[in-house]
Amino acid sequence: MQSIRQNHLPDALPDFKNLGVISRILLSVNALALLFALARSRELGDFAAKVTEIAGSIEPVLLVVVVVLYAASGALERLVYEQGLVAVLAIVLAATAALFPFQSLIGGSGELRDLAWSLGCAALTTAALAWYFHLRNRAFSPAISEARLQALQARIRPHFLFNSLNAVLSLIRKDPKRAEGALEDLAELFRTVMADNRQLIALRDEISLCRQYLNLEQLRLGERLRVEWRLDPAAEEGLVPPMVLQPLVENAVYHGIEPGAEPGLIEVRIERRKDRLWLQLTNPYHPDYQHRQGNHMALANIRERLQLHFDVEASLNTRIADGRYEIGIAMPYRTSL
Repeated sequence: MQSIRQNHLPDALPDFKNLGVISRILLSVNALALLFALARSRELGDFAAKVTEIAGSIEPVLLVVVVVLYAASGALERLVYEQGLVAVLAIVLAATAALFPFQSLIGGSGELRDLAWSLGCAALTTAALAWYFHLRNRAFSPAISEARLQALQARIRPHFLFNSLNAVLSLIRKDPKRAEGALEDLAELFRTVMADNRQLIALRDEISLCRQYLNLEQLRLGERLRVEWRLDPAAEEGLVPPMVLQPLVENAVYHGIEPGAEPGLIEVRIERRKDRLWLQLTNPYHPDYQHRQGNHMALANIRERLQLHFDVEASLNTRIADGRYEIGIAMPYRTSL
């Protein structure tokens, strides 16, 4: 039991700035309202009237709560989980109480017993949503996604290790300093692979990892491997899932450079556009070699991890244009967990 718990991320409030979280809150509350209206309707003809009555009571409160949670998300993230739950509940109850007098304008009685009923329903709904997000966090935590993450970490192919070691051995006598640097790159690369890669990391660290990997591949491929980096300095402090770029660079070498007889160019472009982070990678496309395994697995794995971290606010798209394979990733720009 202890090992299972250790595989879970700590409980945390949902990101109230995330579109997916906001959508789930709105849809869940309205679904509960519809079920409540259906339960209180004696016949089908009463249903529409009950829906209108309930909607007039909850929609203003719901919208105010969503706006306040969005504005206060930064402060809520700094609280421990239990304190955050209490703060969210306080926000919901305060909004419910503050807007209760306006219910008389849409036919409400305005009596204290109705206020107590509204506060009770608001508290129960908040508890139900908190439990839902708690279960969802557990379901999508590394306890379930660990196998996928381990599969991605294993994407550094065994033949890469042997090729790198052989390249280092060939350098030991004629260029010992370069061989030492290559071994340091190899050690750092595998140290990162073996680390607990469940938290977001700074993009600059991911870029450094990719450079170390490419330095090792350069020993083997020489002039056949050309890399062009177009980096926006403003983007490098952004947080990304670990090993989100390195497997794509590895695939670009494996599928785009190795099959070609001529030198091939890998282009990596990274930039920040307001509150969004954009990563684009292109490499030569060789149709005859697309039967090679691994590319689609890595893309699916990275797409899943982007969803785990950023929900619907992240995307990964691919296309083939002008004889080049292009991968584009977009995600929210964050500088703190």
